[in-house]
Amino acid sequence: MPTKPQLPVRSSRGTGGPTALDGLLVVDFTRVVAGPACTQTLADYGAHVIKIENPDGGDDTRAYEHAEIGGEAAAYLSLNRNKRGIALDLAVPEAREIALDLIRKADVVVENFSSGVMKKFGLDYESVAPLNARLVYCSISAYGRTGPFASRPGFDPITQAESGFMSLNGFADGPAVRTGPPIVDMATGMSACNAILMALLARDRLGRG
Repeated sequence: MPTKPQLPVRSSRGTGGPTALDGLLVVDFTRVVAGPACTQTLADYGAHVIKIENPDGGDDTRAYEHAEIGGEAAAYLSLNRNKRGIALDLAVPEAREIALDLIRKADVVVENFSSGVMKKFGLDYESVAPLNARLVYCSISAYGRTGPFASRPGFDPITQAESGFMSLNGFADGPAVRTGPPIVDMATGMSACNAILMALLARDRLGRG
């Protein structure tokens, strides 16, 4: 019987200590992987993240099958720790007012809807910037918000294929193979988080979002 490797003993971080993003309010309109990975990192470093979900089932990953913990999908839990949540039907005017009230107080807004969704609800950057001059607004998309592909939805496997990344994986005598983990989505979330942190530093220097 093989012996288990001896792992180093690591002490857990003390509770109650200061964190890097103490006091930062993030309003999180994201769903699935790329956006939630970004906002989860902000939450891990102490930001107060409020995740907004639709009342009809919430984030898609809540319904993912196979792995489940306490009635919630492990996929959802793995991308949304340290957040607080609120269900809002943005098609309802009163719900949009609640969202706007949060944005007025926020430091950061993050969204990864298809192009045009936030504008339809009056929650795009151009609509909310006059309400909060110091707001940092991050809009995550597959193909950018302008240009000929702006309206195309994008998912990790599609990007792996179109970028050629998938061709680097698999066997020489076989077809391209996507990676198991959604590596493009996760990298997008990390890049978005970095962009937000840089924008916050710039805000301190420039005085505006």
